[in-house]
Amino acid sequence: MTPGRRSAAALAAATAVNLPFGTIYAFSVFLKPMEALLGATRAEMSFVFGLATVTLTVGMNFAPRLYRRLAPVPLALACGAASGAGLWLAASAASFAQFALGYGVLFGPGAGVLFIVSQQAVNQTVVGRRGLANGYVVSLYPLGAMLGAPAFGWSIQAFGVRPTLAGLGVVVLLGCAVAAALLRAAAIRMHDDGAAGGHERLGGTFYLLTTVFFLAAAAGLMVLSQAAAMVQAYGGGAALAVGATTFITGAVGAARIGGGWLVDHFAAARVGIGAHACSLAGAVALSLVPSPAIAAVALALIGIGYGIVSGLAAGAIGQYWHKNQFGLVASRLYIAWCTAAISLPVLAGALFDRTGSYASAVWIAAGINVLGMLVARRLPARG
Repeated sequence: MTPGRRSAAALAAATAVNLPFGTIYAFSVFLKPMEALLGATRAEMSFVFGLATVTLTVGMNFAPRLYRRLAPVPLALACGAASGAGLWLAASAASFAQFALGYGVLFGPGAGVLFIVSQQAVNQTVVGRRGLANGYVVSLYPLGAMLGAPAFGWSIQAFGVRPTLAGLGVVVLLGCAVAAALLRAAAIRMHDDGAAGGHERLGGTFYLLTTVFFLAAAAGLMVLSQAAAMVQAYGGGAALAVGATTFITGAVGAARIGGGWLVDHFAAARVGIGAHACSLAGAVALSLVPSPAIAAVALALIGIGYGIVSGLAAGAIGQYWHKNQFGLVASRLYIAWCTAAISLPVLAGALFDRTGSYASAVWIAAGINVLGMLVARRLPARG
């Protein structure tokens, strides 16, 4: 197989596996139905989302060890089976604890492993425009949510929340099987043993990039995990809430591609400052004009800023470190994503339970983005 076809196969495998797993960003569509079904609070449901990101991040950090020891086919199929089983357990949940075990604990690890595996495969095969390629790969999660949100909304109304979760489990398993077949056909090696480099320490640049990413993710994940509920809290109806969630996740996906493209052409510091400024504009607008229409647009701006930083981070890893290091560095970076998911999103849910409003959480997001702009100024030029 030619290098171009191997690159295409790696990108196709990443698409097949990450689109269904990316529906984690459409979790907000499940909030009200599952709260009604299980008698759960908003804070408890936010905890499940946070728990899913923790286990997903655990999977990410085991991925470099696994893809060096196991072939892609058994690894992808095992991850798909585990995550599918978690969704089927969540679909049959009779209690909050069972739902948390299925969705929060079992669904995440397989998603995390294959997210890093797909990124490593892409970076072992793509040579030119690596920022754009990495931006595309990380865009697949919000794009999966963009496709999943309206599908879930329709399915929940037509069939109920339990069949919807069970059907998602089937789609996840099929996506992993397709990815396994593509990686096998392309015979992609996850580590270039003949290449120099690959043993650089992380250093100060890593911690700067991680901080910029964490601050953007804290605000962005608050939006992505609770977008539908936030729009409704500002007075929007159910249709606007689902439509806004679809629009926001699509905007985040496009922004991730854009962030990867931008870091190919501009200094990482400039891209990071601009991204946090975009999120800040959204938070300030929503705080000053709290209305349903403004909420949809403002939340999209917060999400776009986070999306640009996500693409920036993935593209910058390819600039600062050797390609053999990509999976390892990315898995460590995404610990910040996990920490962000259990910080402001969970706090926002708790504040809503106490006050019935997201106003305080939005102001906190604004302060976070100001700090993000200050830290982003220190990002160095490409390595």
